Amino acid sequence: MKLWHCRGARSLRAVWALEEMGLDYDIHVMPFPPRLFEPDYLEVNALGTIPFLKDGDTEMTESSAICHYLVERYRQWDFGLKADHPEYGAYLNWLYHSDATLTFPQTIAMRYFHLEPTPEKQPVAVDYGKWFYARLRRLDAHLENHDWLVDNRFTVADIAVGYALYLADTLKLGEACGREFRPQTAAYLERLRARPAFQRADAIGEDSGSKAEDFIREDES
Repeated sequence: MKLWHCRGARSLRAVWALEEMGLDYDIHVMPFPPRLFEPDYLEVNALGTIPFLKDGDTEMTESSAICHYLVERYRQWDFGLKADHPEYGAYLNWLYHSDATLTFPQTIAMRYFHLEPTPEKQPVAVDYGKWFYARLRRLDAHLENHDWLVDNRFTVADIAVGYALYLADTLKLGEACGREFRPQTAAYLERLRARPAFQRADAIGEDSGSKAEDFIREDES
């Protein structure tokens, strides 16, 4: 397998999953934005977005789907659930809730905080930041009585959702819009950050010049 990655981007989900599972992979770390610093990357992924995973004839661009794929393809059931598990539906829902519900408002907020930080755009950015925190309602309620999202254990669903929290915290989105994580959600993020595989994954590309907020520019371009 080979993974193309920029530090702090959604590709962190894929790196983290690979590190947790102990799978062999090659990684190509690029400075941001790859379309400028490594224009040949467009020959690999015409979208120019990250992540990009190549595993034999399989090519993937969606970070949460890559996590799901790795569990299924390599039968890494310690990090996922089989289809006959009672919580399989919840597991899939959290996996895709991570981007469809959580990361979406973050990208718009960061566009107007970082790309177009004009006075007239600031209220829009703040509104979308608040919307992200409002969309944590379901996660906040779940974490009142659970340490992990499904089956009382860590799975790739935690990687997918945890990245959205990591990004908000890294970008100080709460400070920008006057919100903060609920105590149980902040504690959940710290549990995730304490995992050795996360720490290894997060350190990859430290010298690349890529920053977490930069991937918003890549995805929104």
